[in-house]
Amino acid sequence: MDKNTITGLVLIFIILITFSYLNKPSQSEIEAQKRQSDSIVQVESERARQAEKEVAAVKAISDTKTAKAAGDTSGVTGAENELKSLYGVFSEAAKGSERFITLENNLMKVRVSTKGGKIYSVELKGYKRFNGEPLVLFEGDQNRFGLNFFSQNKSIQTDQFFFTPSVTDTILNVTGPAVSVGKEGREKFNTDGKEGAKSFAMRLDAGDGVSVEYIYTMRHNSFMVGFDIHTAGLKKVMGANSNYINFAWAMSLPRQEKVSKFGEDNYATSYFKFYQDQVDKIAPTKSETKALATKVEWVSFKTLFFSSALIAEKPFINGQVTTKKRDKDPLFVSDMSADLTIPLDNSGSETFPARFYFGPNQYNTLKQYKINLDEELSLGWTIIGWVNKIIIIPAFDFLRGYIGNFGLIILLLTIYVKLIIAPFTYKSYISQAKMRLLKPEIEEIQKKFGDDKKMESQQAVMALYKKAGVNPMGGCLPMLFQMPILVSMFYFFPISIELRQQSFLWAHDLSSFDSIVTLPFEIPWYGSHVSLFCLLMTVTNILYVKYNNEMSAAGTQQMPGMKTMMYMMPVMFLFIFNSYASGLSLYYFLSLVFTFVQMWIFKRLINEDEIHAQLKAKQKMPVVKSKFQTRLEEMSKQRNVPQKKR
Repeated sequence: MDKNTITGLVLIFIILITFSYLNKPSQSEIEAQKRQSDSIVQVESERARQAEKEVAAVKAISDTKTAKAAGDTSGVTGAENELKSLYGVFSEAAKGSERFITLENNLMKVRVSTKGGKIYSVELKGYKRFNGEPLVLFEGDQNRFGLNFFSQNKSIQTDQFFFTPSVTDTILNVTGPAVSVGKEGREKFNTDGKEGAKSFAMRLDAGDGVSVEYIYTMRHNSFMVGFDIHTAGLKKVMGANSNYINFAWAMSLPRQEKVSKFGEDNYATSYFKFYQDQVDKIAPTKSETKALATKVEWVSFKTLFFSSALIAEKPFINGQVTTKKRDKDPLFVSDMSADLTIPLDNSGSETFPARFYFGPNQYNTLKQYKINLDEELSLGWTIIGWVNKIIIIPAFDFLRGYIGNFGLIILLLTIYVKLIIAPFTYKSYISQAKMRLLKPEIEEIQKKFGDDKKMESQQAVMALYKKAGVNPMGGCLPMLFQMPILVSMFYFFPISIELRQQSFLWAHDLSSFDSIVTLPFEIPWYGSHVSLFCLLMTVTNILYVKYNNEMSAAGTQQMPGMKTMMYMMPVMFLFIFNSYASGLSLYYFLSLVFTFVQMWIFKRLINEDEIHAQLKAKQKMPVVKSKFQTRLEEMSKQRNVPQKKR
């Protein structure tokens, strides 16, 4: 082993040690990780204890009923004493029967149960599941929430008790004027006296001034449900030093769309926004628990097209969120939960104002609340997202207000985009025409220098371009402008809820793939179905590549590898887009068709003989050097001039 080898090994060892030292977690990170682990263990153990308590409580209630039926007063007393040992002052609320109060407006139907005072189910009226059934975001134990705290050394979870409603009616219907298409859920609609609202409370009373109350409010044409938590006298049973209570929310998200490898499972996850800070999430592909160490404004359980969000007017102190994926489950996409901390003060009677959002992931609907809920939508990074927000979505919404056929809307959207970039496409065509007219001279230069002097040949070609006033990169200009739009469409169409279950020609749902043939087997990366819009896009793309190669001025002998790659790209897209939204394939297909139309129009408008004459005239003119180029040449000459001897 020579000296250089030893030196290299020593340096590698030093780098590894330094890297390990710099990347080791800080003390605060270690403590945060420990708190998160402890919190998870605590939650799991608490759930196990609660399950045992539930079994004991059910047995005690059953024993009470049996003893009462048998007239056994000692049995009743024993069972009630068992309930008191489990729940203390809340033991009476453990007995009761489940009833429902329904809040309903023009957009949704929300059922609230007296068991736990919780929202039992939410049905969105304007939507259906993929199989045509009513779209229910959750129902029954698929949604669980309540306050958790210790009372007289007893663990209390309010979702196990029976609440008393403040109303006798079982249905509260919020009415208002008709809403036009595209204005569903818009808060501005409820101005100028259009708003109707209904409210009621669910109350858990422990006696002696101790109570927990949920106040629900629904307005006309709104996906929001007011949810104010009011507590009174809790510190009497919790202890004077208690300064917070926990709010636990868990949900199993039903599958609303048909199974697709690029569908619901790729978008379902938990989102959360830190107080006066950015929106974060758990990666949609992961099952993970994240500790929220700082204040939190809202938490959302999101699928591809719908969200259930809990929004606090005053932020939660901290908490944690969990997403557990249900791979290949035909009924549910994932299980999500949030454990959040609500602050308490010493007032004795406190209100924690909050609200739920149950509705579609529609950009303008979410954006109107100005709490960054719209950042749940995967509209693309930086410039791509801005293209969607500034160019695509406004045009799409405008067309949607006047046209009901979404295939026609995509057609008009394609024309709109093509008109935006038409000036650049025209300049590109002019540039390609000039280079094509120079092709005979380029071939002469290539023959002159042969294959042995490729560098000299390239320099001579560039000199020809310069003398003729042709920019060889001019044909790339429209692509630079069109690429962000093409990529933005890749993000926009799969998550656009407006396209959901909208049919066009043979496609039954423009937000999902269009299948004209179901294969008896599955092709890797392709799938087990054939998408016709994807096939049309692929064939048109191959024809466009062929046309582009024929129009190229540089000749096919220079870059045969590049030519092959250009033909491979459409084939790759065939595999990628076969399972994507058919609306996206339709847009790309129409975009390519209109590109051919543009080229045909430009070819009819442009006189190539006139351009050729201009090129010849330009070549005869002396090349005018720029000031910068002249200065560089002078500096180069000065460096090459030998200095005089003194």
